[in-house]
Amino acid sequence: MTGSFTACLSYPFSRSRLDPDPRYAQLRRTEPVCRVQLPYGPPAWLVTSYHLTRSVFGDTRFSRAATVGRDNPRECPVEFGQVAESVLCMDPPAHTRIRQLAGRAFTARRVEQLRPRARQIAAALIDGMVAAGPPADLAEHFSFAFPAIVICELLGIPDAERHAFRRWTDAIVSTTASTPGQVQETYLQLAGYLAGLFAQRRAAPGDDLLTWLVQARDDADRLTETELLFLAMALLVGGYETTARQITNMAYVLLTHGPQLCQLQARPELLPGAVEEMLRFIVFGSAVNPRIATADVTVGRVVVRAGEPVLCSHSSANRDEQVFPRAAELDFARRPNPHLAFGYGPHYCLGAPLARMELQVALGTILDRLPGLRMAVPEDQLAWHTGSMMRGLAAFPVAW
Repeated sequence: MTGSFTACLSYPFSRSRLDPDPRYAQLRRTEPVCRVQLPYGPPAWLVTSYHLTRSVFGDTRFSRAATVGRDNPRECPVEFGQVAESVLCMDPPAHTRIRQLAGRAFTARRVEQLRPRARQIAAALIDGMVAAGPPADLAEHFSFAFPAIVICELLGIPDAERHAFRRWTDAIVSTTASTPGQVQETYLQLAGYLAGLFAQRRAAPGDDLLTWLVQARDDADRLTETELLFLAMALLVGGYETTARQITNMAYVLLTHGPQLCQLQARPELLPGAVEEMLRFIVFGSAVNPRIATADVTVGRVVVRAGEPVLCSHSSANRDEQVFPRAAELDFARRPNPHLAFGYGPHYCLGAPLARMELQVALGTILDRLPGLRMAVPEDQLAWHTGSMMRGLAAFPVAW
């Protein structure tokens, strides 16, 4: 079977809260590499099974760098950050150089050193909610504030300025509100803001990650100025938006799965495993970040021709029954749990240790400090994000 299909499925598939579209399961069984057409760009191959997804992520013949300067399959009219200097659009060895440099800030040991401070931040936010009394919007008052404060402190950004970059990150993950002019304006604002921070660190170095990256640029010449800019953008956006939405998503999953919530309340030691299982279980988004085949490559029964784009669905791979028995069930004791929520291969999420720690601290604090947590409105009245690449609740009113 070769990459010559003419029929394409319209993609992304339907979105219902945090649940997978039934077509993913059907495709895994019958056609795990299929042709799809996104709203913009050329057709692409969509990979839905676990083992084939890992094979694509780990195969250097599928290139992120090759997406630069071409029309790519996508959900929104304009692409963000498709430039050669972005770490998200690099292949080894350039990607390896920058990843090793930035990765030193996100080792498991360094992240564990941040855990006590993260607990203080989470507790202070919950204190504010308790003082104001129920009901409260968990998304607004906790989920978005918590990772924002953590990444601000890590990068050395004043907490008072975190509301500004929330507007920029919302624009970046939007699929509907980004005209070419708005894209350019968002980038100019964010780039100008970060350039100002770089200038501040050069004039008055601090004990933070931005200072360290600026010094790596200036003293050791390990980054170009443009690489520094796009790395800072990736850390700021990636260290905030995804974690913020997943905190709310996981709280919603717990409140809609009573037996698992009771299990976790009775056995708090299950929390790390519960976070991993919810990362596997939650359908957070559709397949994004295409890779371009640089040679003819056989993927399953399909020959992907050189130059063709390939998309892999993390969420579908995480529901693959061949790897995860009872994949549709939420099982906090699941072992092993080799989910792909953070990707695989060279582009495995750089901030995965930080995200795991933040999710554990956030959920642990919520469960400990808000006894009797419950939804403050009927479930069918909850408002879900539309026009975004990431699924989640626009607001989550809770009481306790």
